[in-house]
Amino acid sequence: MKLMVIGFGQCGSRIADEFARLNKRARIQRGIEVITDAFAVDTDPADLDALHTIKPDYQHRILFESKRTDGDGVVRMSEIGAEITMENSNRVIEAIRVARRLFEADAFLLIAGVAGGTGSGGIPIMAQSIKDCYKYKPVYSLVILPFKDEEETEERTIYNAAISLKSIYSVADAVFVADNQRYVTKDPALRSNPAKINPLIVEPFYDLLCAGEEEKTKYIGASIADAGNIIQTLAGWTAIGYGKSQLPAIRLPFGRWRTFRKRTTERRVGIQAMEAAISQLSVGCDPADAGSALYLVSAPAGEMRIDLFQELGSYLKGITQDAVIKGCDYPRGKNVMNVTVILSEFSSVEKIKVYYNIVGSLMRKIKMRQAEAESKLRAMKAASRKIPSLL
Repeated sequence: MKLMVIGFGQCGSRIADEFARLNKRARIQRGIEVITDAFAVDTDPADLDALHTIKPDYQHRILFESKRTDGDGVVRMSEIGAEITMENSNRVIEAIRVARRLFEADAFLLIAGVAGGTGSGGIPIMAQSIKDCYKYKPVYSLVILPFKDEEETEERTIYNAAISLKSIYSVADAVFVADNQRYVTKDPALRSNPAKINPLIVEPFYDLLCAGEEEKTKYIGASIADAGNIIQTLAGWTAIGYGKSQLPAIRLPFGRWRTFRKRTTERRVGIQAMEAAISQLSVGCDPADAGSALYLVSAPAGEMRIDLFQELGSYLKGITQDAVIKGCDYPRGKNVMNVTVILSEFSSVEKIKVYYNIVGSLMRKIKMRQAEAESKLRAMKAASRKIPSLL
């Protein structure tokens, strides 16, 4: 599957940069391309300057300028981010239109952190604009949830997140959700260096995108994770994760395999990799709430057996219950079994539901504060009427 990637704001642009790096890696290691083009959009030129892989020309690093920002970003004001995107969306559409490999893209992927201003406000506006222009290509989004300390110290963070999530869900064909806090929980050192989280967010897409683009016959699986299978799986709220497990070599002298031991090991290693993928999903969720799922097994061709896929399919069916499941294989790699899992079409995602509930009560508080401030202002004006003016 080939994607055209567009990042918004500081967070989204840096993750788009990671996708551009992932494409470079696929080209060097596997001789294939999985990203047709990558763009970064921001209201702060310093953030665009900090990118490494996205081309540094005006077409690929797009600065949204406005008198209201004066080149310093929108400072977590998602409403301003949305307005500026409306004013400048034609610049992104033009950059897409003249992209040399636009016709190769199977879908668009728009990326943003939902806590800030430019990304959270701009991504739903831009998604709608792209859908209006390119009706026959799916538009997906990858949204990044804020850290726990950001949620606890800044009301505006949750407000931005809730509004952005509601808006992008109503527009995009599927919304990949990645929770920054999940990565910090696994490795607290990442909180002091958030840039290291971005490669972890992007990594699960590597085998998934490469599998359907392979050209060498020996690396093409029996059931391919091509664009068609992926598009049929993706809808609504979506989580992605991957896990890996080492394949031990169990051999007898003269190269003979102990068959029963080998098959038992394959199954155990496969289940371990799938359990790791489920435990490392990009957002906390209940797999039983998923409506569709896809798993991709990447391992040496000799390890790909029907009974392994039956075991993994039964395991995933057991935890997702009523989900429609697709199983795919990708005969790549040495001595390692990788399993990538997509769970999609969620009926509920607990953390997003919490955001909605908090903002519902927060809106009532904001209205009360506004009413109180207006009442005090009227009282001040009334008290000042008896005072003469120097003007």
